[in-house]
Amino acid sequence: METDLLHVALRAGAIYLPDDLPTGTPAQITGPVLGVTSQLLKLGYAPTEQLLHALNGVPPTQLLQILDVVNEVMGTDLNWAPLVRGWDIPTGETFADHLVTLVANLWGEEAGFHGTRLPCGHLIPDGTFPLERYNGCPFCGRQFDTAGFVYQGQGSKLKPLQLWRDAELAAHLRLLLESTVPLNATQADSLKRLLRHLPWPQGIDIKMKETSMLVVDALVEAGHDEQAGTLLTSPTDVLRYLWYRHTGYAQLVKPRTLVNKARIAHSHHYLPLDDSQQAAQDKENALRLHYDRRWCRRVAAWLNALDIDPEKACEQMHPHRAMWVRFIRALRLVEYSHRPSHERLNALLTAFHSQQYPVWQGRVNAGKLKRDTAATLALLKQRPGAFARCLLSTMLWFGPEEVLPAFAQVAHGLPPRLLLTLGSLAAGYFDGEKRMVRPVAAAGRLVDPNPLLRLYSQQQRDDMAIAVNDIYRQSMRRRWEAQQPAASTVYIDPRLDAVPVPVGDRSTTVHDAGSALQGTRFAVEGDNVRIFLQWGKGLPAMHLDMDLSVAITYDDHEEQCAYFNLAPQGAKHSGDIREIPDQVGTAEYVELDLPVLTQRGARFAVFSCNAYSNGELSPGLTVGWMDSRHRMAVDEKTGVAYDPSTVTQLIRIGNDNAKGLVFGVLDVARRVIIWLEMPYGGQNVLALNTAGINAFLKKLAAKPTVGQMLRDKAEVQHLTVTDKRDSADEAYTYQWALDTAAVASVLLKE
Repeated sequence: METDLLHVALRAGAIYLPDDLPTGTPAQITGPVLGVTSQLLKLGYAPTEQLLHALNGVPPTQLLQILDVVNEVMGTDLNWAPLVRGWDIPTGETFADHLVTLVANLWGEEAGFHGTRLPCGHLIPDGTFPLERYNGCPFCGRQFDTAGFVYQGQGSKLKPLQLWRDAELAAHLRLLLESTVPLNATQADSLKRLLRHLPWPQGIDIKMKETSMLVVDALVEAGHDEQAGTLLTSPTDVLRYLWYRHTGYAQLVKPRTLVNKARIAHSHHYLPLDDSQQAAQDKENALRLHYDRRWCRRVAAWLNALDIDPEKACEQMHPHRAMWVRFIRALRLVEYSHRPSHERLNALLTAFHSQQYPVWQGRVNAGKLKRDTAATLALLKQRPGAFARCLLSTMLWFGPEEVLPAFAQVAHGLPPRLLLTLGSLAAGYFDGEKRMVRPVAAAGRLVDPNPLLRLYSQQQRDDMAIAVNDIYRQSMRRRWEAQQPAASTVYIDPRLDAVPVPVGDRSTTVHDAGSALQGTRFAVEGDNVRIFLQWGKGLPAMHLDMDLSVAITYDDHEEQCAYFNLAPQGAKHSGDIREIPDQVGTAEYVELDLPVLTQRGARFAVFSCNAYSNGELSPGLTVGWMDSRHRMAVDEKTGVAYDPSTVTQLIRIGNDNAKGLVFGVLDVARRVIIWLEMPYGGQNVLALNTAGINAFLKKLAAKPTVGQMLRDKAEVQHLTVTDKRDSADEAYTYQWALDTAAVASVLLKE
């Protein structure tokens, strides 16, 4: 059984069993299956009855394989011991302890300091740190003692595990390939795994260019260059794939953006440790292009096969002309263009180098500067997608009276995801306040409102937002009316009213234990929330300082629970580890006491992790939080406080990382945790801008919810909404909504 397929199914809340396995019987459950079920329950998973019966036909060796995958995902074989043993009781360490220890290590025992010499070489003076409470050095943060166990079975909620067969796996592959919204990091990783093991489905229509890049890469790796070329329909597609292959980004991110990202990630508070300039130079060197003859022939053949007018192709190439110049040189395309049967490539490069081609965007910009409304709108209507992306600013430039009717004429040709994004962004754009934006490969940032907003009254701006929203709603109604529903009754899970539609804020982290859409709200069951961070898996012992922090906001001030403030009221930190042990990684925890925070008037608690060391967050780093109605233990001897059965959310950092990441916001009064993903720059939580978080939450709140859109769709299609799931023709559950591709196939079908 392929572990890749088990991982993909587990992300969807299922266990995959191939069709060629023996079919289980509903007879008495066998001993091995009972053993696996018992282990899964301790890890927080509950197999359905159908899955239990199917497992009866699985050999014991493959049952072990399933259990190994679940344990790997939940990290039960890693070191979960923090720096402090029994850290739920603070050690009482102070800044003075660190200062005295620093002086003692500078002057040594010869100056009269007496204490304990640790394996790291540091002298801990008597009367400072209580060494019996530590698993390592409290001064340098090196961990000496690790733990080989985790708690199990303390959770008060179980995650159901469904049965997947070959048909469900193939349907999931088709759903990912035909998704009408960009795939997030989890879906992209799942698609790569599925393409390695499943046959290519027939009749696939790939909607997203970024999805095409993943498929092209799989085909190239399999040696199917000609088939891959059929998915590259323009020079921009070819450039996008080459850049994806070179950098891992399926979007055309400019080289200077990646260089600046490396420079920021390697900056340091302590100037002698700042290697930002060297990191920027290293990134520039890494971005240099080098191709062998095999790749030169491959790309030349792709470009030569494009059936497109050279001038039109050059116009598409123009926005990235500097990148094209580098690729043309590195791929020796001029040389290949002179070879027989490469006439199209020759014509393309001749037009490109002569620069005798019109540029659509230049004509649009000229029309705006000349205030030529008719000519500018005529050009914009030629490209509805570009019109949609500049609609809001164009309304301010020319006025909504002429712009909106022109846009309404072409709105029917736009993908629903673009219309939905416009509708949800309009109110925030026209309210005149700063907005949160998140450029590709960069941290989120606040941007000032458009200065042209000052030319309009508040009522006019409100009317503009309503008008844009009306266009979006009318367009969606027309699309739904044109569809032929297969059902007459539908069930809509009430929890879907708290799940935003998955458009515009894709996740760049991997959710191995189950997905969640940004903006989803998780109710807190107990009086404590425990946040965790685990990093260093598979790495040798080294200095690698990752930090877990919580920023607690009050009406008049803000407090942090971090390495520099281990025990503020209502929160406890497990200690700062800066040097990881060999291969098994290490952990940090923060526990929040909700009754204390409520009593003190706390409003929000923001969960954050940062890379204090030079560089970005370590790939493979895992963060999340635990919650249970039952008491969650902390081991007195090792400090281990991890229990997979209590995990509410668990994410793994991929390769597209930032210096810091906000991964959750606790609304203390409402006792709900809002899942979000907001990268930011800075070595610790003090760099966090709470105004940016508020703007991001406002942006998420402006999105329509899945439940709301399903009810609107049911109303348009004259379907009956029932509260009885079993009797409904179609049931839209919370588990279904966690798959963004599935949601898009129902609500945003083109």
